[in-house]
Amino acid sequence: MKLRIAAGASREEASAIAAAVAEHVEDTVEVYVGDATSPLVTQSPPTTETPEQSGGGTASADEELGPTDRERRLREQIADIETGGKEKYREQLPEQGKLFVRDRIDRWFGEDGFLFEDGKFAEFDADDRLPADGLITGGAEFEGRNVHFMANDYTVKRGSMASAGVEKFLRMQQRAMKTGKPVLYLMDSSGGRIDQQTGFFANREGIGKYYYNHSLLSGRVPQICVLYGPCIAGAAYTPVFADFTVMVRGMSAMAIASPRMVEMVTGEEISMDDLGGPDVHAQYSGSADLVADDEEHARALVAQLITYLPDNSDERPPQTEGRPPARSPEGIDAVVPQEPNRGYDMTDVIERVVDADSWFELQPEYGREILTGFARIDGRPVGVVANQPSQRAGAIFPDSAEKAAQFVWKCDAYNIPLLYLADTPGFMAGSSVEKEGILEQGKKMIYATSEATVPKQCVVVRKAYGAGIYAMSGPAYDPESTIGLPSGEIAIMGPEAAINAVYARKLDEIEDEEERRQREQELREEYREDIDVRRMASEVVIDEIVPPSDLREELAARFAFYEDVEKDRPSKKHGTVL
Repeated sequence: MKLRIAAGASREEASAIAAAVAEHVEDTVEVYVGDATSPLVTQSPPTTETPEQSGGGTASADEELGPTDRERRLREQIADIETGGKEKYREQLPEQGKLFVRDRIDRWFGEDGFLFEDGKFAEFDADDRLPADGLITGGAEFEGRNVHFMANDYTVKRGSMASAGVEKFLRMQQRAMKTGKPVLYLMDSSGGRIDQQTGFFANREGIGKYYYNHSLLSGRVPQICVLYGPCIAGAAYTPVFADFTVMVRGMSAMAIASPRMVEMVTGEEISMDDLGGPDVHAQYSGSADLVADDEEHARALVAQLITYLPDNSDERPPQTEGRPPARSPEGIDAVVPQEPNRGYDMTDVIERVVDADSWFELQPEYGREILTGFARIDGRPVGVVANQPSQRAGAIFPDSAEKAAQFVWKCDAYNIPLLYLADTPGFMAGSSVEKEGILEQGKKMIYATSEATVPKQCVVVRKAYGAGIYAMSGPAYDPESTIGLPSGEIAIMGPEAAINAVYARKLDEIEDEEERRQREQELREEYREDIDVRRMASEVVIDEIVPPSDLREELAARFAFYEDVEKDRPSKKHGTVL
């Protein structure tokens, strides 16, 4: 019997296929790969064995023992399972820019890092070909850390989930609760298998239990999700429940319903990318923390991310050897303009404070008026929440408030100290932001800051007006320190607004335009003297004013000193804000 399989198949794969078919048809099988004119493998049918040969009897004492044909058959079955779904589906993967799932796992963990797999024989006896029921779960070592992982096999029913795969997924989550080790979700799933939904959809231990377990794991162990394809309906909840989600450009998407279903329900015609592609979730929904260019980039991003995270909420994040900042701290004061309304890039300050190459920004395209990300100061991981004056003057909008709240919440869950860099006119006002929930989202940011029990440092870089000083962990919000730079100001509102609110009528009475302009300037200067950070230090509102060139050293000393700080919160079940 002659078989021809796709080009690129290995000898091991060809041998496994040949052995399985030869045993089934009881005939010699020749396997040709691609367009080859001669067989790569020729396999004869198995011969009749004695009990001793088959592994069912006892070998003589002098006989050298080794694997039996029974074991060899098992290995052949394993090799067949590991080839995945039907060949025609594997052939489609390169066109989609995807790796076969087991090749992806090899790239993530390598031969030595892949520790074990659970449930390889799931649906082994199925009438249809369903290797591992389209889901691979197990344990691995990733960047020196032990992790649980799952990965959908897109060649098996488009990575959809059914009874056996659901059971494997739930077991992995439940074991993560016991071990306290991080979980990696390598997602490429079309959702629940609709034609096989009986027995797994609404059951107590069905697919709905995923999200119950996600909730229990949330804040206990880091959950990191990478999307490698369109994840629709139920499958889309895993990435949004994860602590951190990476999407791959040109490949991944997530949505509550497919474009076809959207058109059926609403009449809207839309592409998958426009419905739920990386740009949608990175810029508008905030559901994507990072967007990778390709599979290799996605792995590199997660490899960097995990270095800031502990294995679980009982541990501290890993520290490294400290490194000098990429740019000299002596340039900080020159970066920050004295004029409160003049824009600048806050990352120019961050890069002069944190260790070189340690700034790792999250959600860079969402709520861009606030920067959130991880960094190190003298080797110690910190979470940075910084106003961005180059974007809408650093005012806090609903999306940026939500972004900051979620980031602070995650940092507190995983014992990562917080650094707030304040330069904001406060929360944005207007009818549009009221409709978008500025008060609702603003309270979440203030709540997260209030509830955080990790060490917090607040730096008033320049302006901290209105409730901005509250949201940025000012003196009333239990920071370990509130530090001012010489450019700092703290006030209910900025000089222009204050003068207009208090002196508008008196200024209108001045008829001479030049005299009026001069009086406005005098009032502005008087007001700025009143809100200057030195006045705040004089009244002991803030703890210290620090020369900008010394800011990094000051923060390093304070974070080290307060490393073991303990904070009490009222005994209660939980708050009601988030």
